[in-house]
Amino acid sequence: MSRRPAAVAASVLTVLALGAVSACSSSSSASTGSSGGTPTVKIMVGGLDKQIYLPYQLAQSLGFYKKYGVNVVLSTEQDGGVGAEDAMASGQVDMAGAWYVHTIDFQVKGKAVEDVVQMSGAPGEREMCTTKSNVKSAADFKGKTLGVTDLGSGTDMLTQYLAAKQNVKTKQFSRIGVGAGSTAVAALQNGKAACVMTTQPTVAAIEKKGVGSSAIDLATTAGAQQALGGAWPAAGVLARTDWVNSHKDAVQKVVNAIVATLHWINTHSAADIANKLPSSFVQNQLVTKADYITALTQDKGQFLPDGIMPAGGPKTVLASEELVGNATSKVNLGPTFTNDFAVKANKTEGFKTTTTPAGSNG
Repeated sequence: MSRRPAAVAASVLTVLALGAVSACSSSSSASTGSSGGTPTVKIMVGGLDKQIYLPYQLAQSLGFYKKYGVNVVLSTEQDGGVGAEDAMASGQVDMAGAWYVHTIDFQVKGKAVEDVVQMSGAPGEREMCTTKSNVKSAADFKGKTLGVTDLGSGTDMLTQYLAAKQNVKTKQFSRIGVGAGSTAVAALQNGKAACVMTTQPTVAAIEKKGVGSSAIDLATTAGAQQALGGAWPAAGVLARTDWVNSHKDAVQKVVNAIVATLHWINTHSAADIANKLPSSFVQNQLVTKADYITALTQDKGQFLPDGIMPAGGPKTVLASEELVGNATSKVNLGPTFTNDFAVKANKTEGFKTTTTPAGSNG
């Protein structure tokens, strides 16, 4: 998710805000320079502490960026600030940790942005609803106020898409931005929203506090296929096509590190992963470390093991964009993603690829 305020706790916000300030204080041209022959790449993520984006920090913790010869400076988008994908498109940072769907949005706007490695085959989201809302499916959205991370975000589009598939028109319900973490929990507690679309560990916090439960599962591949009609690739690494073409060596090194991290996730337990992440990510005012591990165990399957864009995935995402009216012009899916870097990364490391790759037509 991009444009999704990070922060599941005040302490996390403080730490990440400092990182974002330092990461974005220098010019984009400086970020692509090199120190001792090692390229530096700035990546803004749509919520570093969210489980759907954990590979970025995990790669840092495992030392994989250094191992593959790239200095990665991570930052997180802030509440009320510029979305990660917009920061990337405007040149504030080199890459964005955001959803694949934004590459389609940018093409419609005449901008060339591509997904260079795909981390997940499902959005990693759940529609969390209060008991009194009586929402059991998107057909029950009529007359309700629904929370999304931010208007215009991926969760906003998905909420509209789920409704449209049940023939519920956008004008028949309301959408408000509630962020993530404590603000999303509060929206349910104080009746500001009947449901919120959110990710782990916010999902675990909502369940633990007893303020809501999952009405629609978009966190697992099976859930996404049932609700969305197929694999729905979400979290990925996005960059401007012109930047990719002029920095292929740096891109390959970043992708090598991410693919190695995905392989590591696939071969390790949720507890192993949690032990490698910053303590503030996995244990804070909303969740205990045990909660975090339980939630990750449940949803770890959203991560692809090899970084390959799955067959049919781009077409499913485009179909959702068309249904909600975001893809208003003909979209050529070919330029919106590439498997070249991920294929090379897996081959270099001798990793076995298990994902059937999407072709140029999605």
